[in-house]
Amino acid sequence: MLSEGLLSPQGVMVLLLVGYATALWLFLRSSPKVYTVMTSDLEAARRFFDEDLGLPRADVPLHYYYHYEQALGLTDPLISLQRPGGVPPAGFWYQLRRRTQLHLIGGAKSSDQGWVRLLCLDRDCLDWLLLRGQMAALPWKILQEKPLHYLLRSQDGQTVECQEIVRERPRSQTRQRLLP
Repeated sequence: MLSEGLLSPQGVMVLLLVGYATALWLFLRSSPKVYTVMTSDLEAARRFFDEDLGLPRADVPLHYYYHYEQALGLTDPLISLQRPGGVPPAGFWYQLRRRTQLHLIGGAKSSDQGWVRLLCLDRDCLDWLLLRGQMAALPWKILQEKPLHYLLRSQDGQTVECQEIVRERPRSQTRQRLLP
């Protein structure tokens, strides 16, 4: 009776689904966490990450689906993803920790002061970048705590503005009380 259940079409299908789910879980569990940072000047930000912060380059992770992070901030006034001909902004990958990577892409609007602007949705990433800048003895100044907004000065004198983007949560629908 046991062999009828496992060898039946339904039993084989269940075994295949369990195997697929296990393989997918193992694949996603081993994939790195990815922070996305948008910048107003990709080349200046690349020099800052390479030379001032000394971040090692990383390979693109297999689980990464391009453009998913760009959909997160389309309504923010600090982000501009329009490119001539619909070409997506280029980017660079950096290894932050063993299982954590940073993806640097264009897309942030330029700062009024001419600074290089870095925008990120993850405060942990910006905290980590500030700590790395402090460890590299770069001058820094916190402008605002919540959302996090600070300045770093690169070794060549370029000011880098780092800002946390906070997405507005949709207003909860008010519950109406049903009358008895």
